[in-house]
Amino acid sequence: MISFSPEKGPIPKEVDFAIVGGGFSGLSAAAWLRRFEPSKSVALFESANVGAGSSGHTGGMALSETAAGPLPGLGDVLAGLSEIVKEMSLDCDLQLPGAWELGRKDYLPDSPIAWTDSGDLRAVSAVPGGTIDPGKMVSGLARSAQALGAQMFENATIKHIEFQQPLRLHVNGGVVVAQKVLLATNAMSLEMSGLVERAQPKFTLALATEPLGEVQLGTLGLASGKPFYTIDFPYLWGRLLPDRGVIFGSGLVHLKDWRELEDVDVTAGQARVLLGQLEKRIRGLHPALHSVEFTHRWGGPILIADQWKPVFALHPQSPHVVVMGAYSGHGVALSVYLGRWAAQVMLGRRKPLE
Repeated sequence: MISFSPEKGPIPKEVDFAIVGGGFSGLSAAAWLRRFEPSKSVALFESANVGAGSSGHTGGMALSETAAGPLPGLGDVLAGLSEIVKEMSLDCDLQLPGAWELGRKDYLPDSPIAWTDSGDLRAVSAVPGGTIDPGKMVSGLARSAQALGAQMFENATIKHIEFQQPLRLHVNGGVVVAQKVLLATNAMSLEMSGLVERAQPKFTLALATEPLGEVQLGTLGLASGKPFYTIDFPYLWGRLLPDRGVIFGSGLVHLKDWRELEDVDVTAGQARVLLGQLEKRIRGLHPALHSVEFTHRWGGPILIADQWKPVFALHPQSPHVVVMGAYSGHGVALSVYLGRWAAQVMLGRRKPLE
């Protein structure tokens, strides 16, 4: 649960750095900009509430690479995340016990997981990874950014950007002049970020079970606390919760336009059908789950770019605008890690990933 509300104040007429999007990426960048250059002004604009998009709906599984695998120059994402958590004193329940990669062939002979899911589903390898509490991460980053002097504005929709120098952002009937801008809107506002032709918005789904007993968790192979994800299809991912419930996620609601994300209802339409199929699938994984009850059903936006590679580049219309997003489900660690990197790019100290 997100426990943060920004301090109220008037939207400034001019700032050094403007950030559009109040998720992991934007909040991380805002905090680091003020930490690196406390003399520079930073304003973050969120169209709804902080964490209202992907960051506030993720299952909290932290992975070490991108959905496309390791990329040249990326560095150690989990080590970077751990450094940020320590340096920012973020209370986000970061745990890095590793993660299981699951598959339907070539699996480990001593796999702790033995499920039935379109064949025998087993662990094929153990890789770096872990979990966080997403609500605590959003709240912690927001509090850190605010304490460092970044201004944050909720319900502040950027309607349009004039790509001139300085940049002009149209927000809530006014104009904010900025020297540099970070667009960290992920699956939203794709025309503004220039990603309409490059990435596809989707709505991904998840379920949480009731708390399970120690015997159940042991039988399921989840007692170690390692999250898991499949490396083949049909896809499935999940993690253990602090209350011993388990999150399982799978399924995508396909959309024609990113604006449809706001109207997806998990109790109706395609989302409801897919969640029903996921419930049936989970109960069939193992006898220990045959009668399990589900306590939460939800979903959130996801953006998938070409070849599953994340976007971290300069905007095609201005070298003074940085665009980030399309983490394809790997954004928990990656977005926080790249937020610090984006701050360095905006300060002219580093180049983006692309």
